[in-house]
Amino acid sequence: METADLRLARDDDVAAASWIKPRLDGSFGAVTRHVPVGYAAYVRICHPVDDETGRQVTWSAVAAATGRRAHPTMQWRALAGAARWAGSDPWCGELAPPELARLCGILAQHTAVPGSCFFCLWDGWGWLPRTVPAQVHHGDRDYVLLTGPLHAALQLGDRPRPDWFLPQSPNLFWPADRAWCVATEIDFDSTLVGGTAELAHHLLNDPGLDAWPVDPDDSLAADADRLNPLD
Repeated sequence: METADLRLARDDDVAAASWIKPRLDGSFGAVTRHVPVGYAAYVRICHPVDDETGRQVTWSAVAAATGRRAHPTMQWRALAGAARWAGSDPWCGELAPPELARLCGILAQHTAVPGSCFFCLWDGWGWLPRTVPAQVHHGDRDYVLLTGPLHAALQLGDRPRPDWFLPQSPNLFWPADRAWCVATEIDFDSTLVGGTAELAHHLLNDPGLDAWPVDPDDSLAADADRLNPLD
């Protein structure tokens, strides 16, 4: 992989990411263990799933089909139920390209510098060559730091040959003015956004995103669903 393939520049000035680690706080699974504290509002975007016919559906639709309750901190294992859901599971660690594109389109309207953003990509993805060492270290994760325009988030991924592209959403990204921050933890089946109340309102009312309001201390751990029991 060459950085030119990504249309992004590798950024060796880790100071651009130094503001994040001191603002990560909370117990295991907490929202602000993955996106920085201090934002006015936080939103969870559930990664899409397909039903047994291949039609994309929301987690609310899954809850209706399995007799469970949809709510902001619902967890997939409890929602789907043992042998209750015949469709696909959500992707972990990655927001699908259509939803990522929609998210970026909204994010661009809520920063003064959409052309100047930073992207952290987990260094454990198998397609990353070992010649691209990590520069940013947050908790148990190491990341490669890249910089470029916001729309370049859609150009991250593996290019095993010129006519074949396997997209990968960034695991952490933010604009230079820090107006918002987005995190897709590799073990989570949802993406977290911290930003203004206006941004949250925009996300929560977009019909193309399965978005839910969450609080900084809300847990997204696998066993955190208090309304739907695990089978």
